[in-house]
Amino acid sequence: MDGLALKLVLTPTLIGAVSMAGRRWGPGVSGWLVGFPLTSGPVAFFLALDHGLSFAAGAAVGSMTGAAAQAAFCVLYGRLARRRHWAMALLGGSLAFAAATALLQRSTLRLAPLLALVIGTLVVALVFMPRDAGATRPVAPPPWDIPARIIVTTAIVLLLTGLATALGPSLTGILATYPLYGAILAGFAHHLDGPGPAIRVLRGLLLGLFAFAGFFFVLALSLERAGIAQAFAAAIAAALILQIGALWVMRRDSGA
Repeated sequence: MDGLALKLVLTPTLIGAVSMAGRRWGPGVSGWLVGFPLTSGPVAFFLALDHGLSFAAGAAVGSMTGAAAQAAFCVLYGRLARRRHWAMALLGGSLAFAAATALLQRSTLRLAPLLALVIGTLVVALVFMPRDAGATRPVAPPPWDIPARIIVTTAIVLLLTGLATALGPSLTGILATYPLYGAILAGFAHHLDGPGPAIRVLRGLLLGLFAFAGFFFVLALSLERAGIAQAFAAAIAAALILQIGALWVMRRDSGA
């Protein structure tokens, strides 16, 4: 199967599966699930196939850094959600992501200190993220919801991998981390049910971003040394371990 066929099969399958799981277990779990690199992970894989291991490793560093920009998105959207229309909260979060991305692109830190910066940013974001544990009435999603997610995500993967050479590895990696599905889930929940479910989506996303950062740290560290198969296997294993820990924290918070 060639690269284009993989993009057209793998990406929709991943997004469709996580969307169905999120429907079953609620907004917090859906945010936690999309914290896993469902868009940027396939982008990294296809970059390694299309542009080589060195390019993909550089993009992985950019993607790991992008977790901090996603944290900025979550916090500003969450802070605006209770007093602004969902579209204004989404715009504010997106501007925060763009500003954080511009700052992070100037970073000259090596890989380990950069990981420490990203983890510290996620911890601070969780402290400043508002909480909302109120019950809400479930609303049946429209029939076009999951097909629209699949189409948009697949289009973004194709666009980013197609423009990768022009954008360069660092910018490609960071842009691939825009929390597209977190934004869609939060905006949709905010519009239908109010700010509470949107905040729960974003808190779940923040917890999932620890696994996201771990995935790309392992990938950046091992791609050129171990090759595609072993590097992605190790990165997925690290992300799954961190996701289990994040799920435990989220369940503990829900119980509290």
